[in-house]
Amino acid sequence: MKKTVIKCPPSEKSSTRRKKSAVEELLAVMARLRGPSGCPWDREQTKQTLKKYLIEEAYEVLEAIEESKPEKLKEELGDLLLQIVFLSQIAAEKSQFAFSDVVRLLVQKLVRRHPHIFPSSNLPIPISPRNAREVRKIWREVKKQEAKEGPKQSLLDGLPLGLPALIRAQRMTERAARVGFDWPRIGGVWAKVREEIRELKQAERAKGRREKEEELGDVLFSFVNLARHFGLSAEEALRKANRRFTRRFRKMEAQLRRKGLSLEETSLQEMDREWNLAKRKRGQGAKRRV
Repeated sequence: MKKTVIKCPPSEKSSTRRKKSAVEELLAVMARLRGPSGCPWDREQTKQTLKKYLIEEAYEVLEAIEESKPEKLKEELGDLLLQIVFLSQIAAEKSQFAFSDVVRLLVQKLVRRHPHIFPSSNLPIPISPRNAREVRKIWREVKKQEAKEGPKQSLLDGLPLGLPALIRAQRMTERAARVGFDWPRIGGVWAKVREEIRELKQAERAKGRREKEEELGDVLFSFVNLARHFGLSAEEALRKANRRFTRRFRKMEAQLRRKGLSLEETSLQEMDREWNLAKRKRGQGAKRRV
């Protein structure tokens, strides 16, 4: 007689088991790295020691965007996310907050600051913006409402001191302009630029370093205002200028190497010729070292 084999269904535990999401895997790996038997380096890190890596990774994301390399951008975004998860894990160990709290707070903020997408009876704000400019007005109104819920703040509060100086300067002048502290026409900005340059030239004859530094700072600040009136980002403009200089300088070096020359043994006149040639090869002008 043939024996009947009865196959039992999988247990409830095994049938409901699911594969971890990518985010859950990441959090689990981070917790293990920080655990008692984890990586010594990872366990030593603090919020203070991670600050420099957070800034570095953010700039590497910017570089990947500028280079238009999707694969590099994907990798750099992962590195930036690591810093956020790392800091969240440290906070969780101190019973301050967890990564899920960071995400939940972000979702609440996104919903609250987009009443035209997620209507809220708590905000008496028109919710039918016709363009991005009107959306920015709604965003500012929501921010004002949020500020009322907390202690009295300065208009300039909330701008991190760690921001790059050009970005922080432009954000400050944008806020000041919202309340009318601005030149009504760009001619006033140009006049201020010329005034600050004159003062810098006068400071050039001064013996003290401090006066030169202050006047140079004023010149840079006036150019930030000019960028804002042009509708441009001063930080982005300088970053692109840096990239142009890097590209042209490397090309100049390569041209000299092909001639068997090094920078050290090349005259300024010869470097100027090669520099201008490097610029012309990209169909650009021939300004000296710009």
